[in-house]
Amino acid sequence: MSELVEIVDSLENKISKLLHKLELLNQAKGRLEDELVQLKTDQEITKNSVIEWEEKYESLKLASTMLGSEKNKTEAKLKINTLVRELDHCIAQLAE
Repeated sequence: MSELVEIVDSLENKISKLLHKLELLNQAKGRLEDELVQLKTDQEITKNSVIEWEEKYESLKLASTMLGSEKNKTEAKLKINTLVRELDHCIAQLAE
């Protein structure tokens, strides 16, 4: 009979340890989920910042080209032509 009591005590001890480990794992999971949300937010902020800086770079490049840089005159002319076509398209849509 004492062997049965020892087996039951051993099982209770093991179950208690497993439940404790489960609780620790659930806490770690919660922390990791919070960290994941924060990292996704940071990534989105960084992505938006990169897009903003790329737009600024393109604007500066275009402004530099328009100021007389020989290096990019063709590119500036193409950009201006594209902008004029877009304006023409918008005007045509408004006229309809």
